[in-house]
Amino acid sequence: MSDRLRSLVERLIPTGGTAERAVKSAIWAMGQNAFGRGLQLAMLVVVARLVGPAEIGLVGIALLVLSGVKKFTKIGLNDALVQQVEENVDEHLNTVWVLEIARGMLIFVVLYFTAPIIGNMVFSEPRATDLIRAIGVSPLILGFRNPAVVYFKKSLDFHKQFVYRVGGSIAQVSVAIGYALIWPSAWALVFGYVAKDAGRLIASYAMDSYRPQLEFKRDSARDLIDYGKWVTGSSILFFLYSEGDDAFLGWLLGPAALAFYQYGYRFSNAPATELGNVISSVMFPALSQVQQDSQLMREGFLRTVRVTSFVAAPVSFGIAVVAPDFVMALFGPDWMQMVVPMQILCIYGFLRSLGKTFGPVWKTLDRPDLVTKLSAIRVVIMAALIWPATEMYGIVGTAALVTAIYVFPMMPLDLYVTVDMIDVSYGEILREIAYPVAASAAMGAVVWYVDSMISFIAPIELAVSIVVGMAAYSVSALVLDQQSNWGIVGNIRGIVTEARR
Repeated sequence: MSDRLRSLVERLIPTGGTAERAVKSAIWAMGQNAFGRGLQLAMLVVVARLVGPAEIGLVGIALLVLSGVKKFTKIGLNDALVQQVEENVDEHLNTVWVLEIARGMLIFVVLYFTAPIIGNMVFSEPRATDLIRAIGVSPLILGFRNPAVVYFKKSLDFHKQFVYRVGGSIAQVSVAIGYALIWPSAWALVFGYVAKDAGRLIASYAMDSYRPQLEFKRDSARDLIDYGKWVTGSSILFFLYSEGDDAFLGWLLGPAALAFYQYGYRFSNAPATELGNVISSVMFPALSQVQQDSQLMREGFLRTVRVTSFVAAPVSFGIAVVAPDFVMALFGPDWMQMVVPMQILCIYGFLRSLGKTFGPVWKTLDRPDLVTKLSAIRVVIMAALIWPATEMYGIVGTAALVTAIYVFPMMPLDLYVTVDMIDVSYGEILREIAYPVAASAAMGAVVWYVDSMISFIAPIELAVSIVVGMAAYSVSALVLDQQSNWGIVGNIRGIVTEARR
């Protein structure tokens, strides 16, 4: 058995041309996200049952603050290195290392001294102060990681990226659950978070022989930051529109409401958006290698939209249908307030996964500014409407607003910009989305009907619904593929063929 596993792993190591490497890298990235996210979601379920919503909300505050400072200081150095046509970027790595160390120190200092203000005055939760300070150790540790990890993406060596990230996730889950079993409190998740980045620091040096030195090249820094400034801008705006709602909820409604919303968001968006993260992480370096060939870029983009929709649509529809059984089975009755927001946010999760296919095209064509400019529009709309929506309808209103903004105007704007940049039509893009949405709607109807006809305990109903949903979607997709020229079966066979080479 071990020989077969070793043989399979060796066959999946990215080799060959760009297409073959991209497919194998996507498999590794998908495995990394599925395994790593599965571990984290299991950790969240276990810890949530042990410590309760209020403690989870305190951790949510600390993570919000950390995420905000990280987003506001993100320089986009790795994106700048990945986008470069040159395969060897060693000349920049020492400069990147120095900048990342400085950034890690800056984040730690900012969090340490602002923690009392944020905990006591902003959120009126003094207990959050020490949590914020402790979690600030995480970026300080990660700032010293080996800068050569950029090659894991740039060279499409995602088998190394798999080990690097999953190793950290295993450390996180082990520490968090172990601590929570003995001392059930918010500190379990904080120590787990720090352990994750400590594990990744060690892995970064174990997996690449490059050893950085304290060397700073001003010209190199200027070139990288010039590209990365738009990544910084989009990172700030991404925080404002993706986590600004969390911060507002925590301030207006308190830690428990924040926990319900954050967990509903994570579990509704995790499968679909993790797929989007896989696609974008592989798509950007792959497109960067063929950026001179517009036809290959067009074909790669449409194929990516097709595969993304094929997987993300049924996952999003399915979670929306089984959400009540899911929450009751995994979290218990104390968490049922997250069901309706979770169902609404499933739509947002599907749209986000599609949105992940647009950004890599813009960045490849040297237009990272588009991500920033479009994000600014979303932030302005959300800032204007989030208070009345949340005050009137609570976390349900917040979830509905976040989803509605992406339905219009953000998704139409994303489509407009992409169509304008590459030789593709609206009809071609929408066609790739329409088939999986139709198959997923049919699946959702079948699952809802079966669930209404059976009456078991929540875990059994959840298991039955998942099995029925997988079967219903497979049949619906196969029928649609045979009755049209969708081509998804051919795409799947092509992916399998590339992976076997």
